[in-house]
Amino acid sequence: MPFLVSAVAASLAVVAPLSTTSSTSSTSTTPRHGPGVHGQFEAAGTGTHRAVTFDKKAVPEKSRVAVVERKGKDGTRVGLRVRGLQGSRTYGAHVHQKPCGNAPDDSGAHYQNVKDPKSPSVDPKYANAQNEVWLDFTTDKRGNGRSADTVKWRFRAGEARSVVIHEHATETAPGKAGTAGARLACVNVPFD
Repeated sequence: MPFLVSAVAASLAVVAPLSTTSSTSSTSTTPRHGPGVHGQFEAAGTGTHRAVTFDKKAVPEKSRVAVVERKGKDGTRVGLRVRGLQGSRTYGAHVHQKPCGNAPDDSGAHYQNVKDPKSPSVDPKYANAQNEVWLDFTTDKRGNGRSADTVKWRFRAGEARSVVIHEHATETAPGKAGTAGARLACVNVPFD
């Protein structure tokens, strides 16, 4: 339990305020927090879990994750924190359209602010860090890591449902833009 409290607190620290927002009035100065989830990775196919792993070496069962969304008048900030993954390794991570399932592809494609009419989306015009949420991170020797990304837009209701952790850093070259290898793990996040 101490980790869960510290993970959420640390994730909140990662997602420092964007700016003020006017969620209820034009004079509000408090950033609006969206969903925050925390939990541990469980093996896929063993029931319904908040977070699932498809590669137990890279993302071991019982390793931990926290994701926090913070919205402001100028956009959205998403913070990711992990604990107990494979150490000294770089991972790709992105917000995806669908919830996690028992198979890696169940989470669908990356969420895009402006949708690419072609699938899979590998055109840098659409598959880029301004149009998607990229949360790549490198773990320390104990397997702990964190990242955050701020975009100048908000998620469409019901169209962003998870964060997927991938096997390597996100590519940016034409024809490979947005790709990051196999899907190693997934965490369900009900983004607003």
